[in-house]
Amino acid sequence: MDAIYEILGIPFGYVLRFIFEAVDNYGLALILFTLFARLLMIPTSIYQTKGTVKTQRLQPKIRRINAKYKGDQKKIQEETQALYQREGHNPMNMGCLPLAIQFIIIFGLIGVIYHPLKWALAIDETTINSLTEIAKTLPGYNAKTDLRTIELFVINHINTIRPLALSKGISAGVIDSIANFNFTFLGIPLGKVPSIKEPGILWVVPILSGLTSLATSLFSMLQQRKNNPEMAKNPSMGCMTFGMPLFSLYFTFQFPAGIGIYWIASNVFALIQTVILSFTHSPKKMIAKAMVDETVERRSREENLKRALAQKKEEK
Repeated sequence: MDAIYEILGIPFGYVLRFIFEAVDNYGLALILFTLFARLLMIPTSIYQTKGTVKTQRLQPKIRRINAKYKGDQKKIQEETQALYQREGHNPMNMGCLPLAIQFIIIFGLIGVIYHPLKWALAIDETTINSLTEIAKTLPGYNAKTDLRTIELFVINHINTIRPLALSKGISAGVIDSIANFNFTFLGIPLGKVPSIKEPGILWVVPILSGLTSLATSLFSMLQQRKNNPEMAKNPSMGCMTFGMPLFSLYFTFQFPAGIGIYWIASNVFALIQTVILSFTHSPKKMIAKAMVDETVERRSREENLKRALAQKKEEK
């Protein structure tokens, strides 16, 4: 799994380093990175909205299928799938794509946050290896818990490491850059993992993560009730509405606080994006436009057919 984090972290590491060098604040760099990522995901959000609209437009046909084959669940499923195939629509893709992209970004960020010496401070691999080898000799080092986060261990123990590092020829400038590196945001240490057993400032991250996720989920649920009351009655909607906030709460207790900061910022930007799209891509307006377009297209086909028939008559 660590290899996946590191591979996915390569492109995100360069982007985050560029932002960090511009703002010189790691927490702010994470938030700006999140904004950048959300902007890149706007097309998938629009795609998801259009998919939701198409699902709503197909509801009358699905109701007719349910009425026609009432009691025969297998036939209902077959006819519904056939309808989706004819319409070129797959409801499963609507929620999966944005979520898949989100997790790719998160896994990449985990690799970046675990390696701040490489991605934030741009220290070369040889020097990092020398520093980590020194860190492994310190009394407080635990291979079981600190190996994955060894660069964070180096940052936290740089003053202890300093004499040994200087004796191995590592420059004082590199050591000073590590010592002066502020890996906190609003007093929250970004490299530490919140612990359910140890209440403290780190708990702010999971709590805000759960609350912002709940706000986003509730707004989406209200939009569903407004635009598609029948779909909103689906029991799975309630599961998703409250399931994601609980997952967010759990997830941000498993990884460094920096990941939680990304998750919080992503939830906030997603909520803002959803509110904006509810106006710019209103389902009711999109359905009305689609119906007008279909009417125009149908009339165009009818006119073309009439002209073709008239032409055949003239030829005879």
